Amino acid sequence: MKTLKTMMLGLAMLAFCGAVKANTNDNGKLTKNYAINTYIDAMTRGKSAGLNDVLDQSAAFNMVRGKQVLSFDKKQMLDYFQINKNIEQQCTTSTTVVENNASIAIVKVDIKFENFTRSNYITIAHTTNGWKITNVYSVFV
Repeated sequence: MKTLKTMMLGLAMLAFCGAVKANTNDNGKLTKNYAINTYIDAMTRGKSAGLNDVLDQSAAFNMVRGKQVLSFDKKQMLDYFQINKNIEQQCTTSTTVVENNASIAIVKVDIKFENFTRSNYITIAHTTNGWKITNVYSVFV
């Protein structure tokens, strides 16, 4: 009977520890808010620290300019942010959650400049390494 109690206690502790580990990220940072805030900091303040971590390897960036769609990959965007490092934009930002569930979120980030607004529709997916930006679609109005 004592052996049975010990085994049950051991199994309960194993299940508890596994559940606690499953609810945390590898680095504790890659949450939805962290991913969005990191992207906004890079776009508006030239602060690209952590951006590489929140962009999925297959992240795609699309920008509509008039009747033309420009497409970029992760490396091209990281290069762009490096060139524009520490350049702060004169703008205001607002965010709206379009869709949000346990697997994916779509967030609209409006970056308002004096004469136009850049709307970014950002898709974030819950991966094994935390929440990662998988797609950004930008339009100018």
